Formats: sequence, structure tokens, C-alpha cells
Amino acid sequence: MVAGFLVGGGLLGVSRCLSPSSAGLGTHQQLGLPPCSMRLLFGVRCPACGMTTSWSWLTRGELVASAQANVSGMLLGLFVFLLLLVAVRVAWSGRRPSVEANWWMGFGVVLIGVLSAVEWLVRLQLD
Repeated sequence: MVAGFLVGGGLLGVSRCLSPSSAGLGTHQQLGLPPCSMRLLFGVRCPACGMTTSWSWLTRGELVASAQANVSGMLLGLFVFLLLLVAVRVAWSGRRPSVEANWWMGFGVVLIGVLSAVEWLVRLQLD
């Protein structure tokens, strides 16, 4: 749980330090990462295109801009924030989440994955 808290909090913190790209994608390049290989090779966005931009907007409270960059990214960022709250509660109370809460968290991950695939297919049709 501590590792998840550090990773999730770290990713949100780094996202807050980045300036969101006005193009809706490419914010990750501020970290020294290369442009999207799928976009360069095939000319189409990958499912994660715009995700860093989405998180960067999300950490600024700009939900509409976050969703415009990548809806799944916005949902994943909100989910990570929720998991951070769960981790703080676990650390504070010393009690692990219930089986039901764990089920809902797992369902959330799967749902965001499915939504990411659907969003990507829609974007392929629109681009």
C-alpha cells in the first residue's frame, strides 16, 4: 500500500509540475521522453496519447481540458487520487479495505481499461 501511495502520489506530483500541451498530447516530452512511436510510425494516436496532458490538466482542476486530452486519463487520474485517499485511510486506521472495497477497486481498473480501448477506437474513427 505504501508503494502504491508513493507511485500514485509521485505520478500526480510530476504531472502537476508539467505544463499541459496546448495540442492535447505530447506533454510527456517535457520529461525527455520521445514522441509517441505509434503516432510516428502509423500516423494514429495510441490509447495513451494525451494521458500525461490529461493528468497535467487534472492536477490543475481543469476537468474539461483533462477529458478533452484523454477521457480515460482523466478517469485514471481521479481513480489514483481515490486510491491515495484509501491508502491514507489504511495508514491512519491500520485496517485494510474490505473485500467489497477491493472488488470495486479492481472493477474500476478493468472499467477504465475497457473505456480506454473504446475511446481509442472512437478517436481512430474521428482523426
